[in-house]
Amino acid sequence: MPKLTVDGVELEVPQGATVLQACELAGKEIPRFCYHERLSIAGNCRMCLVEVKPGPPKPQASCALPAAEGQEIRTDSEMVKKAREGVMEFLLINHPLDCPICDQGGECDLQDQSVAYGRGSSRFHEPKRAVTEKYMGPLIKTTMTRCIQCTRCVRFSEEVAGVDEIGALYRGENMQITTYLEKAAKHELSANVIDLCPVGALTSGPYAFEARPWELKKTLSIDVSDAIGANIRLDSRGREVLRILPRINDDVNEEWISDKARFEVDGLTRRRLDRPWLRKNGKLVAATWDEAFAAVAKVKPGSSVAAIAGDLVDCETMFAAKALVSALGSTLLEGRQTGLAYRADNLAAVNFNTTLSGIEQADAILIVGSNVRWEAPLLNSRLRKAVKRGAKVFVVGPEYDLTYKAAFLGADLSVLGNLPASVSDAFSAAKRPAIIVGGAALGKSALDATLAFAEQFNLVRTLEDGTVWNGFNALHMAASRMGGLMLGYAQKGGITDIVTAKPKLLLSLGADEVDYAQFADSIIVYIGHHGDKGAHAADVILPAAAFTEKAGTFVNTEGRVQFADKAVFAPGDAREDWTILRALADALGVSVGFDSFDELRDAMVAAVPALGAEGLADYGALPKAPKGAKAEGVITGYPIKDFYLTNPIARASETMARCSSELIHGDAIAEAAE
Repeated sequence: MPKLTVDGVELEVPQGATVLQACELAGKEIPRFCYHERLSIAGNCRMCLVEVKPGPPKPQASCALPAAEGQEIRTDSEMVKKAREGVMEFLLINHPLDCPICDQGGECDLQDQSVAYGRGSSRFHEPKRAVTEKYMGPLIKTTMTRCIQCTRCVRFSEEVAGVDEIGALYRGENMQITTYLEKAAKHELSANVIDLCPVGALTSGPYAFEARPWELKKTLSIDVSDAIGANIRLDSRGREVLRILPRINDDVNEEWISDKARFEVDGLTRRRLDRPWLRKNGKLVAATWDEAFAAVAKVKPGSSVAAIAGDLVDCETMFAAKALVSALGSTLLEGRQTGLAYRADNLAAVNFNTTLSGIEQADAILIVGSNVRWEAPLLNSRLRKAVKRGAKVFVVGPEYDLTYKAAFLGADLSVLGNLPASVSDAFSAAKRPAIIVGGAALGKSALDATLAFAEQFNLVRTLEDGTVWNGFNALHMAASRMGGLMLGYAQKGGITDIVTAKPKLLLSLGADEVDYAQFADSIIVYIGHHGDKGAHAADVILPAAAFTEKAGTFVNTEGRVQFADKAVFAPGDAREDWTILRALADALGVSVGFDSFDELRDAMVAAVPALGAEGLADYGALPKAPKGAKAEGVITGYPIKDFYLTNPIARASETMARCSSELIHGDAIAEAAE
């Protein structure tokens, strides 16, 4: 480890560190525009200049200079100060005076650094250059005259998203950043370039001119658009959430979120249920809360009651519903709305055991029945890192573009029992082999066969350093899935068991993917926040809170317990889910054992202690595969048909509807026209 001095302070830095990283370890702030910790080094903005001895008698770019033994680094010398002032002066030559109307204002790196490191005046009087606007799709608003060619957006698209959609044209003063033939950026992580852009050249299209950052209240929350559980920040004003931004969590989402997680926010205010409704003579009629509860009590279901949890529900809501159903004498609980019936007696078999960050270390990966790019875009970016490190990826299922090299083995699941030699050889030689089982495979009951695959290639092993490697992973698509499984929302035969039981009363907890025609003889009580499929089928609608309007616990696909806070209040007469279920208990004449949210959470943690501690839950050892387990059937398609319209919030969003129309169905329309 090299020893060096930074402004007279001696320190030791890791081998391979840059001078910029060494300065930061010494507590020095180094300005930068092009450098980003998660992207390759470009070294083209020249803002991070420092003085280094021994070396040439001139400032050097610290981001691209390796730290070496005996270096004397100065970050505050007169030479460095003048050099940074000169660089800033050049950067501002062509930058327009847009700050009063720029959405980046208040959180702009160029603003902050020009104040801290600029001269305060310019010696240039030439006309500023203008650049024509580029079209990058419905999500990204471009003002390319502001661009300083830092190339962060280019490197992100190529290295993280894996799609070469953004690049540079021309040279020198005429250089411009654009998409290929000025078409929309179509990858699922495209809007992260908005956060990366340091100058306001790329800003949020749907959020344009909505608010200034100092007007917004910031609340920490968890994304519910998929099962990854990305850490997010909700920015709200009054009773409305105006934008969603990522938070840094290296174990989960690093500092990225999917476009759906970011832009479904406008769906939170559209098609909302803000009052109770009752079905009378085949039509839904507005009602009061008392009338709605009286209608439910009139059913007198006895123990003939069941609950189905939707994809966006928090653990507290599911536990409250379970307490109500149990108090009535029933055990009918299910969260797998579309009919999945895999074994859930051992949660290690349906967990992402390698962890999201750990999968980057895998050197042989078999993906079975999963369109990872749509089901978990943030996981796909980690798999891309593994491929960059040399991992071999094989896929069982219909072909699609993974954004990295992968070998498709066909759609017939029987290939698991008769693997090609290339797959067997790769897994036999691998030190960290892994398998990812997706929804399409779980729907074909391939879980037992994949467990047999795990035993065949010893996916659970002790590595040379003494750590245990568990390469068996199930990839879920619903934010509520793992929490629901921990709380017992899994019948042995799946939702078929509930259909067979023909319950008098069916509680639908925001379950919008269920085929309600199966429950024609049941009274359906829908507790949800949007007028989606579940509300259309309901006999009683009780308006509830969306995930931004209540505190809650969520468990992601790797069994990581995380907590979300309440950002705003629910609209109209809508109430938090647990209060509705508590009032339902009174209407039905039973006791659920809690009267406040704190009491509810305490009862939940007492029943399932793992839900009380933030972090990875321990599900124990991977179970043995049943003898003679075989996989049969052909995967004809993946569960998600439209990435942008997978939940009721997204389906209510105008932005997501436009993305679906333009980015997914636009090509199909063009092909049909031809």
